[in-house]
Amino acid sequence: MYESPKSLVGYCGLYCGACGIYQGRIRQAVENLRKIISAEFPSFNKIAPELAKWEPAFQHYTEFENVLNGFVKVFGDCPGCVKGGGVPNCVVRECCKQKAYTTCAECAEMDTCEKLRPAGGMALEGLLKIRAMGVGKWSEEMQKKVAAGYCELDERMK
Repeated sequence: MYESPKSLVGYCGLYCGACGIYQGRIRQAVENLRKIISAEFPSFNKIAPELAKWEPAFQHYTEFENVLNGFVKVFGDCPGCVKGGGVPNCVVRECCKQKAYTTCAECAEMDTCEKLRPAGGMALEGLLKIRAMGVGKWSEEMQKKVAAGYCELDERMK
């Protein structure tokens, strides 16, 4: 299903299309780990108790599987910020909705807003570009970067 680049702009100035969660990277990482484990040890859950005698951490294999399931459940699929994805109680989203803003770039208090702090420097950078270029042009530029393989997660892991 095609999403217009503009519909993937988060209220805080992050581009949802460039998000590792939106791109399915966490789901893929969990699936890859499960494939590796099952390829090497087809019935790992059955041998984990025996391995726990050698390495105590394996006694928690069931909990580990539950954590992997939790990652997929919480971070496996995200529709994007505007469609209710991301942090469920996002104060930035609620503030923008109350003020009928598309993004924080429309707000005169953007540069000093405490609500934006948790979103970090990448969000403020995006908002400054949105102010300068407009949300449509900026989102199209971001979509081109994403089409070329860009993911904000890669930047954060540097």
